[in-house]
Amino acid sequence: MGYKNLLLEYDAEICVVVINRPEVRNALNRETWAELAQVTEQLQKDEKVKVIIFTGAGDKAFVAGADVAALKDRSLMETFYNENQAVLSKLAAVDKITIAAINGFALGGGCELALACDLRVASENAKLGQPELNLGILPGAGGTQRLTRLVGIGKAKELILTGEAIDAAEAWRIGLINKVVPVGQAVAAAKEMARKILSKGPLAVRVAKSVLDWGSNTSLDQGLILERLAQTILFATEDRIEGLSAFLEKRPPNYKGR
Repeated sequence: MGYKNLLLEYDAEICVVVINRPEVRNALNRETWAELAQVTEQLQKDEKVKVIIFTGAGDKAFVAGADVAALKDRSLMETFYNENQAVLSKLAAVDKITIAAINGFALGGGCELALACDLRVASENAKLGQPELNLGILPGAGGTQRLTRLVGIGKAKELILTGEAIDAAEAWRIGLINKVVPVGQAVAAAKEMARKILSKGPLAVRVAKSVLDWGSNTSLDQGLILERLAQTILFATEDRIEGLSAFLEKRPPNYKGR
């Protein structure tokens, strides 16, 4: 499938999705949002791809925000049936591991795209923020909810209500990103993280992601039940036998995903 605003780069079981609009700092217009929905569906169905990395073209911006002109022209009903929010909800729900490789500005919809990923790696020059209140609107693609769940309501209120962008060091300090790397190294660092994940039992990775996501939106008691059920399912797999046998035999495991 061809895309106008996205580039796909495959590296074994990893696919890097590059948002390729450097002339506008990779801002997300309606067409690019639609392509993000399409590529999410495509890669969800691609059994060869196990990890998806999202990044922006160049070192200046991951995604500098949404298309402000399009927001100005959006009707009330278009706002209610929020396609952008639906795109990122679909991305967050894929059963692959997703990593945002943040190179430069990740503002507005760009920050929300990063929040929808499982993990976030940022270069030292990264700036992250939700400046929507400066425009008389609020983060509408999941930012008010995902940011709160990631960094806590106090920090989320500060970032959203002030609209201030923070640097990579501060984003790491508050738990917004997982790792800070030198400029130009975000994708390489994301691939390194991806390969560590790919060395684990593939069924365990998928199940663990699901339990972490579902459990974070339930009570502790409900989350513990989910954990127990998930562990019981994994104990019925061939991968569990292989993983334990490999450990005892002091050899690398040969997982089959069964």
